[in-house]
Amino acid sequence: MCGIVGIVAKSFVNQTIFDTLTVLQHRGQDAAGMVTCEGNRFFLRKDNGLVNEVFRTRHMKKLNGNMGIGHVRYPTAGSSSSAEAQPFYVNSPYGIALAHNGNLTNSEKLADEIFREDLRHVNTTSDSEVLLNVFAHELQQLGKLVPSADDIFQVVARVHQRCEGGYAVVTMITGQGLVAFRDPFGIRPLIYGKRETEDGTEYMVSSESVALDTAGFEIIRDVAPGEAIFISQDGEISTKQCASKSTLAPCLFEYVYLARPDSILDDVPVHNSRMAMGVKLADKVRRERPDHDIDVIMPIPDTSRTAALEMAKSLGVTYREGFIKNRYIGRTFIMPGQTQRKKSVRQKLNPISVEFKGKVVMLVDDSIVRGTTSAQIVEMAYQAGARKVYFASAAPEVRFPNVFGIDMPSAQELIAHGRTPEEVGEAIGCDWMLYQDLEDLKDCVTQFNSSIREFDTCVFDGEYVTGTVTRDYLDSINAKRNDDAKASREDEADQGNESANLHKAF
Repeated sequence: MCGIVGIVAKSFVNQTIFDTLTVLQHRGQDAAGMVTCEGNRFFLRKDNGLVNEVFRTRHMKKLNGNMGIGHVRYPTAGSSSSAEAQPFYVNSPYGIALAHNGNLTNSEKLADEIFREDLRHVNTTSDSEVLLNVFAHELQQLGKLVPSADDIFQVVARVHQRCEGGYAVVTMITGQGLVAFRDPFGIRPLIYGKRETEDGTEYMVSSESVALDTAGFEIIRDVAPGEAIFISQDGEISTKQCASKSTLAPCLFEYVYLARPDSILDDVPVHNSRMAMGVKLADKVRRERPDHDIDVIMPIPDTSRTAALEMAKSLGVTYREGFIKNRYIGRTFIMPGQTQRKKSVRQKLNPISVEFKGKVVMLVDDSIVRGTTSAQIVEMAYQAGARKVYFASAAPEVRFPNVFGIDMPSAQELIAHGRTPEEVGEAIGCDWMLYQDLEDLKDCVTQFNSSIREFDTCVFDGEYVTGTVTRDYLDSINAKRNDDAKASREDEADQGNESANLHKAF
């Protein structure tokens, strides 16, 4: 998963993009990048690290222009080398920069087409660079010195025809403007808004509404599946549906875990949907154990706090904060090695012993992926003096890899893959394992927007909404995402980054 932003303004955009990327930092902590445009010239800064590490004052002073795009990244199956930080750009035609959230499931086929048929060169393993070159080739095929909005929409239509998977994109064309579009299923989120100034209207496109809110932009609406938006460098906006067939099927995991609770995705307040998840969990407790003996309900900070609070309220059980979180440790299921993950969990959370002693504790987390974190948390709860430890997940069993832009492990490394809830509970060491039902989770979202009739639920049920994901592709993803493969790529990336730093030193 990644976070993207694009702005067309009446003054320099570098500070607003920096601030927006900081707000979107939860969507990517591996790398950050920004491209601004002044006249017909791009100004680029990108590197591995957090936003405030990548952009220093000396970099910001060089990022000139009233138009720009930005990106924060988590790598998926690709390398974590700084060379693969986004945005990417090409010099022909015009000069095009692109930032992308998602994953193309046919990127290898497209990379071959680009080389053999489009006569273009891709220099990294990133599918974002593939997507950029597809867009650039289709735009060059038009042969227009000054392409119109309709010309650009024609290009996006061709991108939809060639590219498979989930993608939300912001791209910038020198001398022309900014283009934003979303895949025909709307798997990854994208929203846009405006801000009125003395000099005229400014526009922003971003992964989440919270970015618009904090920058003082008024939300217009979500970008529709398959739709494209063109904002000229003068601030004129045009929109068009560019996919021959589209349906709204957003990623259900966004509402559980990925998005900030203060965001609104496809007209659904994330906070409200997570409150509903807690109520549904309480309903399931009443169905399965009406005579439960839960003394206290505790969240695993931070994403599950809302669901845990509503679950406790609905059951009439005491809510307590039992763990203190170190906010300087990243999300552990994305870390490359099992040893590193285990070490990070203990550094990330520390129990408040007085809240556990002699109590039957229900722990609530947003989801269970590898189970590494969960098992250590259960062990900590017992060590802190809990009499019994129950564990509830606001999401159903995560049994299958995500191929649309979330860095899930290989299927064999998912703790629920091939296991029943009872077996998962035994594996993590708890006395009772409780999962959210999939239909209940869907209802937690659709009750706030009844027009959503379909979701990407692939991580829960193995159903890939695009219909283009093959067994061979899943096998290749598993091979790339297991711990050994990730560790090997990390070593290669470290060597590449060391070489790049040595080059800079001289």
